[in-house]
Amino acid sequence: MIETALLALGLVLIVEGLVYALAPSLIEQMLVALSALPAEAQRLMGAIALVLGLILVWAAKTLGA
Repeated sequence: MIETALLALGLVLIVEGLVYALAPSLIEQMLVALSALPAEAQRLMGAIALVLGLILVWAAKTLGA
């Protein structure tokens, strides 16, 4: 279990690092656009991301990854 959690955390850091390394100005623009959204829209986006993440983890575990 801990190996899976560390793997997931490592992958998140790789993706985040790539985005910040390759397109820092895009991140700034996205943060400005996100801050302009109402809190409810931000919560909805977070909930959707959470559900999609859970589905991906479940699918990976089900398929034997």
